[in-house]
Amino acid sequence: MIKNIRPILLLITLSLVTLASCQKEQNKETEEAATTSFTDKQLGQMIVVGFRGTEINKESAIVQDIKKYNLGGFVLFDYDVEQKQYGRNITDPDQLLQLSSALVGYSSTPPIIAIDQEGGRVARLKERQGFPKTVSAQYLGEVDNEDTTRAYIRTMAQEFMVVGVNTNFAPVVDVNTNPDNPVIGSLGRSFSSDPNKVAEHAGYFIDEFDTEGVLTVLKHFPGHGSSNEDSHLGVTDVTNTWDESELIPYKKLFREKEIHAVMTAHIFNANIDSVWPATLSSNTINGLLRDSLGFEGVVFSDDMQMKAIADEYGLETSIEQALNAGVDILIFGNNLEFDPNIAEKAINAIQKLIADGRVSTETIEQALARIDKLKQDVIAELCTCLN
Repeated sequence: MIKNIRPILLLITLSLVTLASCQKEQNKETEEAATTSFTDKQLGQMIVVGFRGTEINKESAIVQDIKKYNLGGFVLFDYDVEQKQYGRNITDPDQLLQLSSALVGYSSTPPIIAIDQEGGRVARLKERQGFPKTVSAQYLGEVDNEDTTRAYIRTMAQEFMVVGVNTNFAPVVDVNTNPDNPVIGSLGRSFSSDPNKVAEHAGYFIDEFDTEGVLTVLKHFPGHGSSNEDSHLGVTDVTNTWDESELIPYKKLFREKEIHAVMTAHIFNANIDSVWPATLSSNTINGLLRDSLGFEGVVFSDDMQMKAIADEYGLETSIEQALNAGVDILIFGNNLEFDPNIAEKAINAIQKLIADGRVSTETIEQALARIDKLKQDVIAELCTCLN
C-alpha cells in the first residue's frame, strides 16, 4: 500500500498544476476579451448615415441614434430618392447651417457632415436654393485653365464653411475612358480622358478645399470611368474595360498632395479580384490601395445600400467583407431606400462579426485609429467653429 502512495501523490500534484495552468489560461483569455471588446459607441464611429429632416431636436430619431451610438457622421441630400421630392435635408444656406450646428451640438465626438458637391449635375447645394452656381468637372477639364478651375472650386469650398459642412465626397478622379458611361461620362463627372489632366484639376480642387479646412474624398477607387453600367442599379463589371492608367490620378495625387480619404467603387474587376467587387475586396483595398500605392488614410465605402452591394450580398456579408477588405467607414445613405433602423442593424452586425471571430479586433482597432486621426487632423476644427 505504501509503495503506491508516491505515484498517486505525483499524479494529484500534476493534476493540480494542470488545473491551475488551465485556470490561468482561461483568466488570460477573459482579460484579453475584456480589453478587446468594443462598445456600440466606439463602433458607431465607423458608420456614416443619411436621415430625413431639415431640422432636428432631442426627440428626432437621428438624435436618438447619435446619443446611443455616437455616430461617426452624416451624409446630407437635397433630394429624397424614395419619396421623389426635394427638401430632404437641404433647402437654403441658413437652414443648412442650423442643421449642421445641431448635428455637431448633439454629437460627443466631432462628426463628419458630408455632401456630394462635385459641381454640375451632381451638386446638393444648388443655385435655385440660394447657393453659388457650379459647373461640371467635364466643363473645367475642357476649359483646362488653372485659374478658372480654382475660381469655381474656391467659391464652392467657401460655401462649405458658411453652412458648416466639413466633408465633400469629391473630387471624382475617374478617367473618362467611356464617354457613354451612364453614371460618370454621360453626367460630365470626369475632368478628362487624360489621367494626368484629371490629376491636375483634381489637385486644384483639393487645394481650394484644404485652404478652407474642408475634407475632400477622392472617388471612386480603383476607377469607375470605363463602366457600361450604373452600380446604383446592379452589378457593374469592368473586367474587360478597366485599364491601369485609371490609377494614374491616385498615384500622382498621393505623391503630390496630403490625401486624407478615398472612397471605393462598387465595381467588379476579375483582373484584380475574381470573387469580390472593389468595396468588398481585400486585393483591391488592402492590396492595391494600401500596400501597392501606399495610402495610409481613411477608406470610405460608397453607399452600402446601392444595388450592386445590397442586392447581391446582404447586410452582414457585405459588412464583413468590407471591413476585412480594409474599409474604415461604412456609408449608408438611407436615400435609395429608407431604413430608420439602419444604424442599429449595422452596429449589431459588426458586434456579431467580432464576437464570431469573422472580423478581428485588430482590424477594428486599426480602423478606429485612422478615423480618430482624420477627425483630429481635419474635422475637429470646423466642428469647433459651430459650437
